[in-house]
Amino acid sequence: MNNLAANKTGKILLTTEEEVFEKLVEKDHPFRYLNEHFNFTELANSLSKCYSELGTTGIAVEKGFKALLVQFWEDYSDRDMEKCLRENIAVRWFCEFSLTENTPDHSYFGKLRKRIGPERLCEIFQKINEAMKEKGLFGEVFTFIDASSLITKTALWDERDKAIAAGEEKLNNAIVNNYTADKQAKWGAKSKTNIWFGYKRHNAVDMKFGLINQVAVTPANVPDYKAVKYLAPSQGMVFMDKGYDYEEADQWIREKGGVPATLRKNNNKQKNFDLDRWRSGVRMPFESTFSKQRKLAKYQGQLKVTFQCLAEAMVYNLKKAARILPRLATAET
Repeated sequence: MNNLAANKTGKILLTTEEEVFEKLVEKDHPFRYLNEHFNFTELANSLSKCYSELGTTGIAVEKGFKALLVQFWEDYSDRDMEKCLRENIAVRWFCEFSLTENTPDHSYFGKLRKRIGPERLCEIFQKINEAMKEKGLFGEVFTFIDASSLITKTALWDERDKAIAAGEEKLNNAIVNNYTADKQAKWGAKSKTNIWFGYKRHNAVDMKFGLINQVAVTPANVPDYKAVKYLAPSQGMVFMDKGYDYEEADQWIREKGGVPATLRKNNNKQKNFDLDRWRSGVRMPFESTFSKQRKLAKYQGQLKVTFQCLAEAMVYNLKKAARILPRLATAET
């Protein structure tokens, strides 16, 4: 489609819809940096087998994947994402929908997430991280492992009342799944006052730029150190707090090829207070990674919550990459 435009001399020029569209998106928009540095067509190719029968006819695999990224980038609901694709010029441009092209309705996105699933999403997450490693964004020297809470439901008074009516004394982890909608969620506690119902998000954070390298999700009652076997890197020093001071965790790190740098409990005979102060100072700047992530589970069930955490880790890394890569390019010049 051609459109009329005038240059400085007043002469009428013909411009294409694509040219107009291109001019509407800011030159320094983060989505431009992502398109410049990451091949989303190649990244999305692995989804082609699960994508052919999805809801709206004719939506290319790359468009659906990019829409998924935007949804978690902005923390949109499915209906919010439907509206965003209709109205937001930059998002339409990034997801490769033209100005006049029909975009999917809200029902499309749930089907998309279900078809992709956490295993395929994990593969893409690792591919994106590999691309970032090639650009020097991962140091793979120091890694910080920690866990944070993911709340499925903030109050279980109705469930408690049902349990008491059924003859139970209290609603604990032994019986809670008999009364809750999410059958895999559990009670967890960081302290006597920090108690929640749901899951734990476990992240391994590379300590060069604070990017997330590995992700795992467990029910909230699983001890933090149990997730180390899923997160331990293949090299470098691994920093963890006192909750990980178990020989089992140290052994998993050594078997993978790393070196444990765990803060030791006060009753541990190997504790070195000066060394632990240094370790604590090294890891402190990267604790903010966990504070910036969502505290509420968007879905029910461990697989769906794992999908959420992988998607959020993916967009967290992409957001940081969109800020870091231009600075690195400027520094090189």
